[in-house]
Amino acid sequence: MKIFASFLLACTLLFSSAATFAQQTAPKAKSGTETLQLKTSAVCDMCKARLEKSLAYEKGVQSATLDVPSKMLTVTYRPDKTTPAALRSAVQKTGYDADDQTADARAYDRLPDCCKKTNSTH
Repeated sequence: MKIFASFLLACTLLFSSAATFAQQTAPKAKSGTETLQLKTSAVCDMCKARLEKSLAYEKGVQSATLDVPSKMLTVTYRPDKTTPAALRSAVQKTGYDADDQTADARAYDRLPDCCKKTNSTH
């Protein structure tokens, strides 16, 4: 009986300490997110993949989705981690216009021909 009581006590302590540890290491609740819509110069599905992947690596970005026909990029982000100006800059550094700001020239030159806004097929 004494062994069973000791075992029961040990199990109780183990589970309570595990629960306490889980509460301490659980991620904090996300603060509010904001949404930003940017008009881009993207023209095809390759542009969509490139922009969405590029923004996925930006700090604070929760999601990024490009609607190719309208060229609108919708970014959900945490305002405590990034700013609209930083997100516009990230789009420009990927090689695309962001609203009225033109793309970074070097990044634009590295885009495939089908992704350039001057391509006659678009």
